[in-house]
Amino acid sequence: MPPANMRGELTSWVITLAWIFAILFGLMLLVGAPFATALQGFVEGAFGGRRFGFLMATLSRATLIVGMALSAMLSFRAGLFNIGGEGQLVAGGLVSALVAIMLPGPPLLVLSAAIAAGMIAGAAWALLAGVLQLYVGVPLLVGSLLLNFPIRYIASYLVAHPFRDVQSGMVQSHLVPNAMWLPNFPGVRLDIGILFILAASIFAIVYSHTTLHGYRARLNGLSPDFARAVGLPVGRLTLQTLAMSGAIAGLVGAIAVFGIHHRYIDGMLVQPLYAWTGIIAVLLVGMIPWLVPSSGFFFAAVQTGAAGMERAAGVPKEIGLIMQAVIILFVASRVSGALLGGSRGQRDGDA
Repeated sequence: MPPANMRGELTSWVITLAWIFAILFGLMLLVGAPFATALQGFVEGAFGGRRFGFLMATLSRATLIVGMALSAMLSFRAGLFNIGGEGQLVAGGLVSALVAIMLPGPPLLVLSAAIAAGMIAGAAWALLAGVLQLYVGVPLLVGSLLLNFPIRYIASYLVAHPFRDVQSGMVQSHLVPNAMWLPNFPGVRLDIGILFILAASIFAIVYSHTTLHGYRARLNGLSPDFARAVGLPVGRLTLQTLAMSGAIAGLVGAIAVFGIHHRYIDGMLVQPLYAWTGIIAVLLVGMIPWLVPSSGFFFAAVQTGAAGMERAAGVPKEIGLIMQAVIILFVASRVSGALLGGSRGQRDGDA
């Protein structure tokens, strides 16, 4: 028989899924859509249909969500509430696009330099939040959040004025050269950017579970006071962890540029909420590294499946956002319950 805490965890998952389907069924009744048709449209939109073209769309979206989830997971496990992934994502996408457009040279070399530049830009933007905390006293939660806005406005200005493709009539940069586009897998519309995220996932798992730096980061996340007491270089650990987190976010921005849009478009990395969905995906699985990819895929399937429901049954795709909101409430209840339980246990111990 499984232990009581595992049974309780399983029960909470079953209750949450029941609530999700109950709310989904109620929304179907509200909009007057046939539930069976909508459910079939959801499944086909997320996992199949048109020779599995929709599955490729889910995997493409999951690539970006999982990447941002990995970025958040590295910092969260170290006790660093870096919620500036959106700004780091934008910095990486913008810089990689501009480097690819402006830097001359062999395409493969320029592509490598552009991806590296995007990762450096994401890392630098994350480091800025860490410096503000360590040397200015701005809490990381506040600093990283506020830094999302200036980089968005900087990117909007650059692609609206000096680097705008005026002939396109849209607020976007020029196309990167075709030779620098990430190729698709044979026969499907899925670029090899997913391999970069697969490598990042393996790195995150190995780093978190087998390296000394990963152990120290986790120790700092569990008890910063104890980490300082045993002599860990908490300040340096903070900056190094934030740099890794920001670099992965910058990599995701570069993948979006070279694999999907082939240019930087104003709002392309902000409006789909990749960074925020990644944070939800991480919290949903309790920051367990090897579960993060499946959680990110789940949220991508919810989004593409909602679009499938709209095509098949005329159900507004915003229902997918409602489903995400229910999951957010579930995650928030778990987090608050853990915090309350921990504080209650601490009070009992003090007593």
